Amino acid sequence: MNKVAVVSGGSNGIGKSIVKLLRKKNITVYNLDIQTDECDHYLKCNLANKEEVNECIMQIIRDEHTIDYLVSSAGIHFSGNIEQTTYDDFNRVLQINVGGTFNLLKAVLPYMKKNNAGKIVLLGSDQSKIAKPNSSCYNLSKHAIASLAKTTAIDYAKHNILVNAVCPGTIETPLYHNAIEKYAKKNNIQHIEQLHEEEAKLQPLNRIGQPDEVAELIYFLLSDKNKYITGSLQMIDGGFTAI
Repeated sequence: MNKVAVVSGGSNGIGKSIVKLLRKKNITVYNLDIQTDECDHYLKCNLANKEEVNECIMQIIRDEHTIDYLVSSAGIHFSGNIEQTTYDDFNRVLQINVGGTFNLLKAVLPYMKKNNAGKIVLLGSDQSKIAKPNSSCYNLSKHAIASLAKTTAIDYAKHNILVNAVCPGTIETPLYHNAIEKYAKKNNIQHIEQLHEEEAKLQPLNRIGQPDEVAELIYFLLSDKNKYITGSLQMIDGGFTAI
């Protein structure tokens, strides 16, 4: 029987690589994203809106009758310390990064529970484990993702549902390029390539990670080869958090 996956934030970056890989493995993939995707099974969805999330999940159940896998990868980045973070910034980051993940879990878990099977991967970050400067709100959201992965894994282990968080470090995505460009503009830096080189040198492997590498790790956690990994934070950061 064909497996069915739900991926949030699958229109670009790591999420896009996940969708592409899962489809290559003959898995039916539904991409829930606010950004348009030309591929089949795209559902426009604001993950921070629980009604929209519930409607999308119910539509998938009507069409497919099951959801085998969930990958929650939608999220936004925000740079700033507490004084630089407005209440609107705080609410927006938490509503999307944490609220969106919570909404997905809330909507999908009852169906996995009914099937007594399921695998879930939440997208954390190296900041699910460590702190970085000027990242109070984003860091908080990624620590919350780690918490959701671990607590959900414990609560639903008896239903044969495995839940893990994959925690990428510096990965070459549109989000990464956007952050670099904002930093360069803010600090009047003309040579952006120099910033890329400096960022690469911060990694023990001396390079920036690629979205496809993260997708491969996620696929392993969803695959039949994973029978006993749950409640884990899987770092994929070129060794950055090992320093």
